[in-house]
Amino acid sequence: MDNLELAKVANEVRKGVLTAVHGAKSGHPGGSLSAADIFTYLYFEEMNIDPADPKKEDRDRFVLSKGHTAPGLYSALAHRGFFPVEDLETLRHLGSYLQGHPCLDKIPGVDMSTGSLGQGVSAAVGMALGGKMTDEKFRVYSLLGDGEIQEGQVWEAAMFAGFHKLDNLVLIVDNNGLQIDGKIEDVCSPYPIDEKFRAFNFHVIDVADGNDMEQLRQAFAEARSTKGMPTAIIAHTVKGKGVSFMEDQAGWHGKAPNDEEYQIAMADLERIGEALCQK
Repeated sequence: MDNLELAKVANEVRKGVLTAVHGAKSGHPGGSLSAADIFTYLYFEEMNIDPADPKKEDRDRFVLSKGHTAPGLYSALAHRGFFPVEDLETLRHLGSYLQGHPCLDKIPGVDMSTGSLGQGVSAAVGMALGGKMTDEKFRVYSLLGDGEIQEGQVWEAAMFAGFHKLDNLVLIVDNNGLQIDGKIEDVCSPYPIDEKFRAFNFHVIDVADGNDMEQLRQAFAEARSTKGMPTAIIAHTVKGKGVSFMEDQAGWHGKAPNDEEYQIAMADLERIGEALCQK
C-alpha cells in the first residue's frame, strides 16, 4: 500500500476512534489520534498478520503498552478486518468484548492484555526473548506513551532487551509531548529520550513527524535492517491529530466529545479525507 492510501486508511481509523469514544461517553481520544498513523502503518504495511487467522504461530506480535489508547488499536484492527467496524460503537458498553483496555481473551488480534502503564513493554520483551530462544522469525512491536516512560519498569525492560540483543524487538514511543496532567517536560521530564535508549544499547531512530507515512516507512525499514540490538523509534506526533479543537490539548487525553463536538470532529476528518482523495 502506498503512502497516500495509508494516509486515507489512517483518516478512517481516526473516525473510528471518535465514533468509539463518543459512543462510550468515555475513553482516550488524544493519544489514540496521535498514534493513528503508527497503528495504520503497523497493521496495513509492516506486520506479518492474518485477520482470518489471528493466532497463527508465525505472526508478528504487537503489545499496546499504553493500553488506554485502545480505541486507536481497536479501530485499526476493525478496519483491517479482525472484527466488524460497526462494533466500535459498543466500546466500553456492558457486555461488549471491546473493553476499555485491550484483552487478549476477548478481542481478535490482541496479543497482550494491557492497561497498567509500564508493564506492557515487559511482556513484549518476554515475547521477543521467547522468539529468540525457539529460533522463530516473528518480530515484536510495542507502542509506549511518552508519559508512560516515566515508569521505572520501562527501563528495567529496556536494560534487559539491550543486554540480550533482541533485534526482533521494536519499541515505538508516541512522543506527543502531553500526558493527562499537562506537558511531560513539566510533570516529570523523560528527555532526552533518545539518549536514554542508547544508554540501554538500543538502536534509536528519531522520526521528526510521526504522523507522516513516508517517515514511518523509512523508520520501520531501518529497524528491520538493524541487527544485534533492539530498536527504539521516537515518533514525534501531535496529540489529537486531525481534530482542530483537540490538537495539542492535554484536556483531550481522556475525555469523550459530546454530540456537538463529535459532529465538528467528524467534519474535520471528512475535510481531510476529501483533500487526500484529490491528491
